Amino acid sequence: MDLNEFRGIHTLVVMAIFLGIVWWAYSAHRKKANDEAAHLPFDDEDADQRTLDQEKTEKKQ
Repeated sequence: MDLNEFRGIHTLVVMAIFLGIVWWAYSAHRKKANDEAAHLPFDDEDADQRTLDQEKTEKKQ
């Protein structure tokens, strides 16, 4: 087995791992977790108050 055959096998293994990760990330059983992660920025109830507090602090300086 020479170096080029090793490189070809390595490429196939890495491509299979990549495709496996893509399949896992977009599979149906991950939909709920992906939807929850997508809505995290909008679920922060204290964000508006922190923004107002920060603006007040910046105006004082």
